[in-house]
Amino acid sequence: MNYLNSIGKNAKKAFEDLKGVNHKKIKKVLEKYNQSLLKNTNKVIRENLKDIKNVKRKHLVDRLILDKKRIEGIRHSINEIAKFKNPVGRVLETWRRPNNLTIKKVTTSIGVIGVIYESRPNVTADVAALCLKSGNCSILRGGSEAFYSNKLLANLFRDNLRKNNINQNCVQFIENKNRKIVDQMLSKMSAFIDVIVPRGGKGLVTKVQKFSKVHVIGHLEGLCHIYVDKTANIKMAKDLIINAKMRRTSICGAVETLLIDEKALNSHAKEIINALLNSGCEVRADNKVNKLFNGKLKKTVEKDWKTEYLDAIISIKAVKNVGDAVQHILKYGTMHTDSIITNSKRNAEIFLNGVNSSIAMHNVSTQFADGGEFGFGGEIGISTNKLPPRGPVGINQLTSYKYFVSGKGIVRP
Repeated sequence: MNYLNSIGKNAKKAFEDLKGVNHKKIKKVLEKYNQSLLKNTNKVIRENLKDIKNVKRKHLVDRLILDKKRIEGIRHSINEIAKFKNPVGRVLETWRRPNNLTIKKVTTSIGVIGVIYESRPNVTADVAALCLKSGNCSILRGGSEAFYSNKLLANLFRDNLRKNNINQNCVQFIENKNRKIVDQMLSKMSAFIDVIVPRGGKGLVTKVQKFSKVHVIGHLEGLCHIYVDKTANIKMAKDLIINAKMRRTSICGAVETLLIDEKALNSHAKEIINALLNSGCEVRADNKVNKLFNGKLKKTVEKDWKTEYLDAIISIKAVKNVGDAVQHILKYGTMHTDSIITNSKRNAEIFLNGVNSSIAMHNVSTQFADGGEFGFGGEIGISTNKLPPRGPVGINQLTSYKYFVSGKGIVRP
């Protein structure tokens, strides 16, 4: 516990120090970090190979890999984040009351953000950059399966902070692999951590939401749906669904359940399902859909509608209409990302307004549920909280606000 207390105190001190740092210096740190990643690409790959060699859960390998292409992706994100204007100190609203009080709503940084995550080492770089850019400090607890990758990415960031005379403890990576560290972060560090962000599987997020004594930003699961309306363009539907399922099956924006208008079964379903099968996807279908294939598809059970596969598996159900699709999503969805494919403006509006998703889409692949694709540079995670922030959490979502109230000796009668 002394180890974590020391990290917490260092973070609080770094946050106070950061308040006095010119934003141009922060931008420079990110630019230099970008260059460090390029210069140390081979070193990052070597450390990453250690993690891949040691990983016991083989389904995590895709999330874990850092090759030259993915490192370039991280660098692109850092570059985009660096370009943004300072999100802190922006005046959101100003108004004057009849008694001459002037009130301003002004953005502020949050403080110390604790992030608990699994598998994906790119999270280390993204979170460090997003938090610094928004005037926050970060405490990072990555999964043991990505230990060497995370440690190097964090240390490169800290090196650039130090070289630019900014407190290197603006970013701290917890090197202790003991699982009790997570419990202590959740229950014993409320004096130091202002927000916890879990990025990982259902088990991790459930635990964080249950035990955390500080505010949590995150999502439980990415059980994403696509509804194919009878008016959908068949080629568009096929292309979007293959992309949404098969581009990367292991990400939270991958579609898991496909809902098809029963009036489109003969015109759309068979072609779409054959395309999924030909792409290597296992298809599980309800009775109505299965009839098209003489019952040869694997039959869905209740559990399928509740499952985030994170694999090349999809469950398919026939529904009566767009309203029925919305009701299915309200019952089984996780408020992450849901999409409708339709040429009907009316049905699109019914769907978009009816689902409770943090991201509702029309004729778009669910794989676009990503802060980088939203123009945020990157994301600290995707929030399905009903209260803000919702959806991808970038630098503007990593700020809070306060009110500046001014007057000339005004007293309240």
